[in-house]
Amino acid sequence: MDDQAAGSSQDAHSVPMCYRHPDRETGIRCTRCERPICPECMVNASVGFHCPECVRTGSGTGHAPTAAMPRTLAGGSIAADPRLLTKILIGINLAVFIAVKVHESLLTDLVLLGAWPPAPYAPTQGVAGGEWYRMVTSMFTHQEIWHIAFNMLSLWWLGGPLEAALGRVRYLALYLVSGLAGSALAYLLASPNTATLGASGAIFGLFGATAVLMRRLNYDMRPIIALLAINLIFTFSPGFNISWQAHIGGLVAGVVIGYAMVHAPRERRALIQYGTCALMLGVVVLVTLLRTAQLS
Repeated sequence: MDDQAAGSSQDAHSVPMCYRHPDRETGIRCTRCERPICPECMVNASVGFHCPECVRTGSGTGHAPTAAMPRTLAGGSIAADPRLLTKILIGINLAVFIAVKVHESLLTDLVLLGAWPPAPYAPTQGVAGGEWYRMVTSMFTHQEIWHIAFNMLSLWWLGGPLEAALGRVRYLALYLVSGLAGSALAYLLASPNTATLGASGAIFGLFGATAVLMRRLNYDMRPIIALLAINLIFTFSPGFNISWQAHIGGLVAGVVIGYAMVHAPRERRALIQYGTCALMLGVVVLVTLLRTAQLS
């Protein structure tokens, strides 16, 4: 009898009390913050009840304004135009292409160049001479019409779905970091007096991220694998004068970043996603510094 009475007393004390009225027992909790609320404090919501504070600080439904916003698979905001950044990137590439065609002298200042003149002369131009901006400008520079046509078609086909799935900020981070990774590997492995240009590193980054995304969604992988295989065959075929270093560097970065984007756990999603981008940027900087020290 004593044990039973003690248990009943313990159960009575475990009944939650309304957080706004500590003298009132309740079995209802706010579906937003999970605090116990009494009938006087309950506000009807589409699902369950919400407390007055969640209603005041939210959108009137008990949810904070950001919590009510729809999100992409990777946690980004859903935009009205899911291809806006893709269109802007294509526009930048086209604008640079037209500028180079009008003023061909611009090409010398925009391409990725390790060091010129080559050893034993001291470099007066190139990344080794302090012109780090070339690693970015070369990502948007094309000389041949077939080159920009292929890259822009690939950017449209791959970039649109990725932008919609990742959100604008994450998509832009993927594009830029993949392009920089391609530039860094080209700078490291190619001859220092070889000029490299084009968005191919960033495009191959989109290939890698698309493959990861399709795997995550359990889509048929055969189309993207076949397309990637065809591009890799062209990359390593003699006579095409293609920078395989930029393609491989971008592809590896795209796979790594894409995996972090679509597989990061919800509670630490932003930290893992942007942390991975920062890590890849760190690798790019390290590789660039090592190659610069080697050429200087």
